[in-house]
Amino acid sequence: MEEEKLGLLEGLMTARAMRRYKENPVSEEDIWTCLAAAVQAPSGGNIQPYQFLIVQDSDLRLELAKIYRKGWARYEPAIAPKDFPNDAVREGWERNNRATVHLAENLEHVPVHVLILMPSIDMTVYDDEGPMPVGPTHASVYPAVQNFMLAARSLGLGTALTTLHRIYEDEVRDLLNIPERYEVLALIPLGHPKGKWGVAPRHRSADKITSWDYFGEKRDRE
Repeated sequence: MEEEKLGLLEGLMTARAMRRYKENPVSEEDIWTCLAAAVQAPSGGNIQPYQFLIVQDSDLRLELAKIYRKGWARYEPAIAPKDFPNDAVREGWERNNRATVHLAENLEHVPVHVLILMPSIDMTVYDDEGPMPVGPTHASVYPAVQNFMLAARSLGLGTALTTLHRIYEDEVRDLLNIPERYEVLALIPLGHPKGKWGVAPRHRSADKITSWDYFGEKRDRE
């Protein structure tokens, strides 16, 4: 019996961050599929201002994990809430934090680390009236990141968008011979998840953050 294919909307709605992984290897074919999906994302002027660095070597993954953990050790105390409005919010935060800690403590065991690189370039254009700041370069990178992660979801692979390595970004560049002109925008673990797919809880629903025609004009969903 042919396996039912995952629909696009279902994939979008259920592609939650996965922070617990099995150590099963990820096939190179699946990695290439995710990369092919990533480069189909739109970018300003079709310039594709990004590079991908796939890290599978176990020693390098361990060193990356050490850098990540060092960043997490500084970051966690700085963001931990001192109090919560109610027990439900506390439990939700603690549940998410446990998963985040687990990833930090086990990152080296995730079989693939995907680094997203972006050269330090300015996309501002000029005419006789002055600069036209049509958007940061990042706007032409993150659609590719999202495409990569959604392609992984379609293959049953988990991902999580992480950036804690940026606290010690120079060490990451030194470890992997990345030229200084590149920012290491994201580190995405890629592997077979232990968790279940599902719609992730969000504090703000679409109706709360959407205006119609004029800012502040709300509309109830029928």
